[in-house]
Amino acid sequence: MTLAEGVQLVLFGLLAALVIGTALGVVLLSNIVYSAFLLGGVFLSISGLYVLLNAGFVAAAQILIYVGAVNVLILFGIMLVNKSQPFTPVRRGWIRLIATGGVCLGLFALLSTMILGTSWQLSTETPVGDGATVLIGMHFFSDFLLPFELASVLLLMALVGAIILARREFVPDEPPTDAISDALKLPERPRELVPAGREGSESPE
Repeated sequence: MTLAEGVQLVLFGLLAALVIGTALGVVLLSNIVYSAFLLGGVFLSISGLYVLLNAGFVAAAQILIYVGAVNVLILFGIMLVNKSQPFTPVRRGWIRLIATGGVCLGLFALLSTMILGTSWQLSTETPVGDGATVLIGMHFFSDFLLPFELASVLLLMALVGAIILARREFVPDEPPTDAISDALKLPERPRELVPAGREGSESPE
């Protein structure tokens, strides 16, 4: 094993540990704001794995789209919900935890079996290298032009919706009650009506 392979192996182990640790933090933490920030850590760690695979464009897209757009939109939606509610423990919540843990362990075992049982073969083709970004751009604006534009319109709609939600007026959940009770109000003295043809200084007959 050369020095470069050893460095790549160590970096892969660190990034894999970061992905697993931050993903567990997203699921296990009770504070949703902390979970959203740790979700950004998951996306950043995955982009580091793409860098190790020499996929620079995919790593940059991961940071720009998932960290800079999706994660920020999630945080924006959390900050807009300004309704505080005390946490109430769920009855027999341990059953749900055990069921969720069993499903996660089953998926992990299935993926591990698939990875270990697959005969991976290295490609003999010459890597594109730095020209991959140019090649992907050519495909975007030729073969995949319609999906690319539809994705742009979808992101624009999400941006406009977020702006509309941010500019809405605050409407309280409960209508405000009158601070002064009717029992404390003094009765008003009835006013005398003045006919329309007379001036205000004349007294009525």
